This record gives sequence, C-alpha cells and structure tokens, in this order.
Amino acid sequence: MLLSLVVHTYSLRYWFPATFMLGTAPAYVLSWGVWRLLSTVLPARLYHKLDDRLYCIYQSMVLFFFENYTGVEIVIYGDIPKNKENVMYLSNHQCTADWIIADMLAIRQGALGHVRYVLKDGLKWLPLYGWYFSQHGGIFVKRSAKFNEKAMRRKVISQTLCGTPMYLVIFPEGTRYNPELPNVIAASQTFAEREGLSVLKHTLTPRVKASHLAVDIMKDSLDAVYDVTVAYEGTLDDSGHRKPAPSMAEFLCKECPRIHLHFDRVDIKGIPLEPGLFRRWMHNRFEIKDRMLTDFYESEDPDKKCRFPGEGRISPLNLSKSLPSAMILGGLTLPMLLTENGRKLYVRTWVYGTLLGWLWVNISP
Repeated sequence: MLLSLVVHTYSLRYWFPATFMLGTAPAYVLSWGVWRLLSTVLPARLYHKLDDRLYCIYQSMVLFFFENYTGVEIVIYGDIPKNKENVMYLSNHQCTADWIIADMLAIRQGALGHVRYVLKDGLKWLPLYGWYFSQHGGIFVKRSAKFNEKAMRRKVISQTLCGTPMYLVIFPEGTRYNPELPNVIAASQTFAEREGLSVLKHTLTPRVKASHLAVDIMKDSLDAVYDVTVAYEGTLDDSGHRKPAPSMAEFLCKECPRIHLHFDRVDIKGIPLEPGLFRRWMHNRFEIKDRMLTDFYESEDPDKKCRFPGEGRISPLNLSKSLPSAMILGGLTLPMLLTENGRKLYVRTWVYGTLLGWLWVNISP
C-alpha cells in the first residue's frame, strides 16, 4: 500500500505538468487561430509581432514547469547579451529536453517569442504542435542525403524577407548523443576519420548543410551565432561513466539537479561562408565542445570535474516571467472544460488541429 502510494506520488510529478501543458494547447491554438484570421488583412510584420507575443506566453508557461516547478539550477558560463539580437543558436544534442535550454537562454534576453527551430522531419506529425511550429517559422529537415535544400531555402528566405526576428535553434549533430548507443557514436567517429576530421568523444560529428544554408541566406540580417555547450549534472554512474541525459519526463520528475551552459557569442562577420571553410569552422567549434565535455565528465582535477572553464553563475528564473503565463493559459482552458459546449469545442480543436496538421504534412510542397 505504501509502495503504491509512493509510486503514484512520484508519477504525479510528471503527469501534472505534462497534463497542464498538453491540456492548454487547444485553447492556445484556438486563440492563435483567431488572431491568424484577423491578421490576414494586416501587414505581415504586425502578424509576426503578436504571434511572437502569443508564442512567448505559451513557452513561458512551459518554462514555469521546467524551471520553477522542477527547481533545477541553471549555471551559466560566459556573458549573455542583455539586448535582443537576430541569431543562430548552435548546441550539442543529447536529449528531448535540449530544445528547452534554448528557451531558457532566450527568456533571459527577452527574446523568447523569437525562437524558431530547425527540427527533424518526423516531428511535423505531432498533433497541433508540429503544424503550429511550422506556422511560427520552424523548419523541418531530413537527414544527410534526404536533406531538401530547396524547401529550407524557400522557408528561410520567406522569413528573412518578412523581417521576422530570428532566434534560430539548430542542433548540428542531427541526432542525439547517447552513450548507450555505441554504434551511432562509432559510425560518427568513422565518418570523421574518413573525412580527415578530428574524432570527437562526447559529441557526434556535426553536419553542416542546414547551418551553412541558414547563415548564407541570413548573413545580412544575423548579428551573431550563439555557440552553446550543455551538460546535465547527475549523468555519471557510480563507476564514473557517462549516462544518457534526462528525457523530458525525467526532467519534470526533478531528476536533474543542475544544468551547466557554456555560452560563446561569435560575431557573424567572423564566420566563413565558403562551404569548405564553414565546415572546418563548425568542426573546430565542436572540438572545443568536446574538450570541455571531456573535462566535465572525466577530469581527475576537482576544479575541472562537473564544471566548465571560467566563472559559473547560477541564474534563477524569476516567477514573474513564467507564472502569469501559466495562469493566463489555465484561465483560458478552464471555462472550456467546465461546460458541455466548452468541452465539445475543446475536443474539436484537438481533432481539427490534428487534421489541419495532417493536411499540411501531405499537401505542402
């Protein structure tokens, strides 16, 4: 009986925030849809301005759970600009929670609404979310030989011509680094050797097509590239070997006590655009990440173990930046669930939103 109660209580740590985040999605998408219809006769810039604001509200609610609810400590190494910039965000990729890290940095700059992701193609099938992320400027890409350069070019150019504020998040590795998948790591290392590149131990060899295309198209509108290295504390086992980074469910269950973020701002003028030079530049950035992660996980020096170079500063997220959004979305959703007509509207939004997403996936060029 006691064990069952403990297990049930533990599961609630995940199910409560997950239910809230998923449960508010129909109300959010319905609100956004109303604005989308009203804005059809308005300038594109005005639409993007309020769309970014609405997106900021939803993602702030998500951060309420991933930061304030979990109580995770965010330790930042390096100076994050206080002002908003048009940037491309590059990071190592370890788990499903990585996209939240970009939000954590963006909200500290007041740029959360500007975040747009380059996502793997399969995520466009997510009900409501997949379709909406595309509407917000997200770009779905396939890996390696299946990469559709024309589709990405068309999307990035359209966003650039509209003057859309950009905080474009890309994970160049293309797939997650997981120490429990040695075949994936070995294949990446073999590719590096074949191409004459340095072999990386704690990251995968970065792919460059999407990143190079984005920088090449947006070079006149981007201010910088944010090179971010992420390490999740608590991912070493008793024998000192690296374990997989936490999933979103594990994160929400408060299994990650601290996240270390090394931030480096690279001015766009310092990035080579010639494809071969850009590839080398990208690999050099990942060599630096790999050295920092090797020290983080393996160093015998206590001053280097489980930390990045430089001074790390704990950066708590003020409740005033996240709780109001949770209250707003909860307030929009609750009336839909309290009445029979509201519940019907709620279900229809899920169904029609999913149908629209399916049509978009199958009809869009």
